[in-house]
Amino acid sequence: MQLTRYTDYGLRVLMYLALLPKGERASIDQISDIYGVSRNNVNKIVHQLGKKGIIDTKRGKGGGLSLAKLPCDINIGDMVRMLENTLHVVECGTPACRILPACKLKGVFQEATNAFMTSLGQYTLDDLTQANRPSLINLLELDTQ
Repeated sequence: MQLTRYTDYGLRVLMYLALLPKGERASIDQISDIYGVSRNNVNKIVHQLGKKGIIDTKRGKGGGLSLAKLPCDINIGDMVRMLENTLHVVECGTPACRILPACKLKGVFQEATNAFMTSLGQYTLDDLTQANRPSLINLLELDTQ
């Protein structure tokens, strides 16, 4: 299974925000520059994550983006489910498939997808950012002061 770029970028946004020093906020431009992703894409992701209460967005002086939840409370499986349009690996109805009544392919892929999502559900944002935190901060050029 391959996740969409939207989900990939969404997870990157969350990781970046998790690595910020306590009390610091990021901007959409900052995240866009760090990852080389268009500002428009980051804006769409931030909007969705903000509406779902995952990140806190503030405009104006002292504004910016930060996590609205602790990294240990942000489940990766839940984030993938939220960010992905669909988790279907195959679309058996388009175009119409003649062997559909006898085919087990869809069930096999659904079983694999369920296992994939179960595995992702075992991890939190904290798991993705804490083990190598100093290395990640250096790679993203975050100021830890």
